[in-house]
Amino acid sequence: MPADLVELFADGESRTLTLAVPLPPGRTVRGDKGDGERPVLWVSDGPAPAGLWPQLHAAHEASGLWPLLLDQLDGDRSWPGELWLERTSSFAQHDVERLLAGWWASHTGTDDEDDMFSPAERIAITAPYGQDWPGPAPSARPRVTPQRHADHWAEQLAQTQPTMRLGLVAAERGSAALAPMGWQGAINYASSTSELSLVLASWEDRFGVRVIGVGSAELYLSVAAPPGDLAEALPIAAEHFAFCPDNIWQGQRPCTLAGYADRLVDAPTWAFWWD
Repeated sequence: MPADLVELFADGESRTLTLAVPLPPGRTVRGDKGDGERPVLWVSDGPAPAGLWPQLHAAHEASGLWPLLLDQLDGDRSWPGELWLERTSSFAQHDVERLLAGWWASHTGTDDEDDMFSPAERIAITAPYGQDWPGPAPSARPRVTPQRHADHWAEQLAQTQPTMRLGLVAAERGSAALAPMGWQGAINYASSTSELSLVLASWEDRFGVRVIGVGSAELYLSVAAPPGDLAEALPIAAEHFAFCPDNIWQGQRPCTLAGYADRLVDAPTWAFWWD
């Protein structure tokens, strides 16, 4: 394990870990706030080389490092923007269904006088559920191997956005990669990055999701078990709305839960953006 990558781990965690995949030139990044003495992320100096994300993904079990494709920020600012470890919390403090139900209630409430939508408009957006939380969507069987599916779509993402850099985070699984970074992309909605990671872990288990990339306010996932029809997609869309309402409020028209659910049918990837 290269010495700079060893610093990404808490004391002693990297003693039995190895990384045999050669890396391009890069650097470690420290958090902006919180534990600023220890690096939390390794970032390549240039765009992610073709084929490297799948190699690092395959090496994750031995290395303990999860690969991420990183959006380049606008202008002269370099990735990663703000990384604030003080906003993380223990997974044990949260329950995924309670989190989603609470976020749903917050986003569907109709008593905010400064709201961008009228009460009727807000209820119409989340039809057929209105303000009623439908509960978590049932699990689905992956159509393809989640690992290979993630490898393919990570490569596709890198080709579509050729300026994306490569990142490495010390994490047991992809869903856990946001918390040790102190990622702040959803700061206007989630009180802790660990809350987001808990939902992502649930999606990993239920839908074969893998985290393949992040931006300053974006999140990119591969999905090995997407919904096959609108009936399957609607409760998943409700979870997405609870998780990231801007996907519906400010997304592709029609900006409704039903319209968004229709776009989830057979979709091999999910992307989220927080305003």
